[in-house]
This record gives sequence, C-alpha cells and structure tokens, in this order.
Amino acid sequence: MAKTYLVQVEGVVSEDALARLRAGLVLKDGPTLPAEAREVAAPDWLWPRDPPIRVRQTVPDAWLEIVIREGRNRQVRRMVAAVGLPCLRLIRVAVGEWRLEGLVPGAWREVPVPEALAGRPGKVPGPLARRPPGRGPARPKSSRNP
Repeated sequence: MAKTYLVQVEGVVSEDALARLRAGLVLKDGPTLPAEAREVAAPDWLWPRDPPIRVRQTVPDAWLEIVIREGRNRQVRRMVAAVGLPCLRLIRVAVGEWRLEGLVPGAWREVPVPEALAGRPGKVPGPLARRPPGRGPARPKSSRNP
C-alpha cells in the first residue's frame, strides 16, 4: 500500500534532490522503488513538537511530501539523508486511503475496510494482520526446554 509522509528537512530542496528521490536510490540495504516527491508548504494544522526540533538561524528548512510503496526500517529518513537533506520531522499522513486528516493527537476513528482487503484473512498488511485463533506462538519452542 502507498504510504504518504510529510517530511521537514534541513536545507534547500533542489530539483536534483527531488529527481533522485523520484528515480529511486540505492541505500545500504539495496535499491528503493521510485517515490513520489514534491516540495510543499509547511502544514498549518501541525501540532507543536515536544521537545522542539533544533532551530538554526543560518540553515533554512523545507517540507516535502513523499509517497513510498515499501516500508523498510527508517526508509524515508535514510532516503532524504542520501540526497543531502537531513530529516528534522517525519509524519505519516496516509496509508492507502486511510488519512490522518481531521484527527488531533491521541484521537482515533473507525473506518470501513476497503473492499480490496475485505474477506482476505491473513492478507491484510502490517499491524492489522492477525494469526488465526488457537495457533501457538509464532516461533517453535526450543527442544532444550521441556
């Protein structure tokens, strides 16, 4: 599923950096798929960060919207760093058609499961996936412990 992030980065975003993100990068754990990337205005709905990010008077910051279709460990942070833009703040605003829009920190809402995922037990990605009831632990017991 596509995951959409708002990323506050340190520095000025160049067209070259955006083109590299859009083409895909090679990170230490291998190549990434091409991402959708564009510079956006700072979100006006954003809550204050606690603790606040570092503010440097001589170094500007910018906001990007990045959409990826993978989910490796710290992937977005590593991608923006690879193009010379250290990540200051990262917010996932959407997963597939589920959006953060209209929610305040700590709030939640129930939404229907999309038809593409309905009726497919075990095929729901991420934390929604569950083991069938009555199944034992995910890993086998050690033969040394009776």
